[in-house]
Amino acid sequence: YHWDLPQALEDRGGWLNRDIVDWFADYARLIGQRYGRRVKRFVTFNEPGIFSLFSRSFGARDRSADDKLHRWIHHVNLAHGAAVDALRQTVADAQIGLVTNYQPIYPSTDKPEDITEAALIGDYWNRAFSDPENVRQYPLLIRDAIAPHIQPGDIARIHRPLDWFGLNHYSPVYINSDPNAIIGLGWGAKPDGIPRTPIDWTIEPDAFRDTLIEVSRRYGKPVYVTENGYGSNIEKPDDTGAVIDPGRIAFLRDYISGLDAAIAAGADVRGYFVWSLLDNFEWAEGY
Repeated sequence: YHWDLPQALEDRGGWLNRDIVDWFADYARLIGQRYGRRVKRFVTFNEPGIFSLFSRSFGARDRSADDKLHRWIHHVNLAHGAAVDALRQTVADAQIGLVTNYQPIYPSTDKPEDITEAALIGDYWNRAFSDPENVRQYPLLIRDAIAPHIQPGDIARIHRPLDWFGLNHYSPVYINSDPNAIIGLGWGAKPDGIPRTPIDWTIEPDAFRDTLIEVSRRYGKPVYVTENGYGSNIEKPDDTGAVIDPGRIAFLRDYISGLDAAIAAGADVRGYFVWSLLDNFEWAEGY
């Protein structure tokens, strides 16, 4: 699922309606029945934090949205668990994972409120989905907020056996505290002196290395890097028709070196997929 909810289901409440758990299970079952003879690796959700947090939190000012955010998160997790069960029932040898955009969350200043906010956003951004689905509990800093939406048996329904962990990673996120925003998040200034891509994402291969080590140790599953790459809008063919692309070449060299260092440190990384030369143009940076 990559954020394309049918309008008919959105009109019935979408991810705020607990019935979506069964709707999503039916969808996963249909996918398994149609493609299971040829497809053996499945992802339930790609970056659930993005379509959840950006829809119901970042930039929002209506404080009532806070409850909707936590209900939404819990329903996505329940739908994930139901989809895993549906795929297991229809594809006996399925290899199933979830893909998250797990990134270091750094405070943009050393103010106590920014440091506190960075810890909170780390639980929302990185662990609100990965933790209940892999280690059977919500992360500590958001546990009380989710609790009103949890019914008996829900955590067991979410925590279904997974075969691998999917990681999308580009760069860290820098934030500051905004007391007027839902969950308090404001986008912070990025530090000077750190290289950036042409679309202003910082280039920090050491953060990639550290993230691979962290998720491998925290979740104990084989890791596939399902997205990593260099978004750029400035390369053009030269007079010979060739694209001279030193920025992307250097980025991939350094990030793959970071991956190699993570493996040397014990991270169980099984695959690496470069996300394309058009990254993010289809969503936010171009069209």
